Amino acid sequence: MLRIWAKVLKEGHILKQTTYEKDETFTYSAFFRYLAEICDGLDVPTPVLLKPHLFQYAKFRHVVFRPSDFMETVDFDRLVLENIG
Repeated sequence: MLRIWAKVLKEGHILKQTTYEKDETFTYSAFFRYLAEICDGLDVPTPVLLKPHLFQYAKFRHVVFRPSDFMETVDFDRLVLENIG
């Protein structure tokens, strides 16, 4: 079971959050699909996913996306994904 808690934060406050759940084994090759589905559910743009993001998630079980990681302008400070499953 795959579970990721996603939070959209602005000035330290949670604006939106969701828990993403899938009945499948986590794979890094599918991480962009997870990210895109989470962003669709939160109604925010999908950020650019780079190797450092994957390494951060692998090492610390969470990843932080900042406004500079998005192609579009966003009105929040951070998008945080945490592994809870």
